[in-house]
Amino acid sequence: MKIKVTTLEQTKKLAQVFASCIDKKGIFATLTGDIGAGKTQFIRYVLESLDVQEPITSPSFVILNEYRTKDFEIYHFDLYRLEKQGLKSIVSELREYSKEGKITFVEWAQFAKNEIPPQALKINVQYDDNDLNIRYYTFQSIDNDFLDKFIKANK
Repeated sequence: MKIKVTTLEQTKKLAQVFASCIDKKGIFATLTGDIGAGKTQFIRYVLESLDVQEPITSPSFVILNEYRTKDFEIYHFDLYRLEKQGLKSIVSELREYSKEGKITFVEWAQFAKNEIPPQALKINVQYDDNDLNIRYYTFQSIDNDFLDKFIKANK
């Protein structure tokens, strides 16, 4: 599923719909794509929609931010600055936070190689080739329950 957005308001709406589709099973989602295209902003809007009350910040320099709501434990990884040794230091967290009932987002997931669970929802964010105000969010998963629900909600 590929969705075109041209404004922050459209990105926010997309994130709100995404958040509304998360059920008690939680979700493990990876985000890849162009630097600065909107991965962190999308996550920020999802977390706001889930009623995270604390400040939502990018984990670029701390690797992992943790949040809590009355319904969920939420983990937001950013692997952009990790090298091979750095990744080894968080493998156990990636595995632990992929368990059902948690919400986990992993930005720059391509650096995690084989540590991403196969059922992860993959989100790719790309700029349009001709207009940097246009972004495309592509959603893929082998676990189609969430994706089917999300597709129906976006119609």
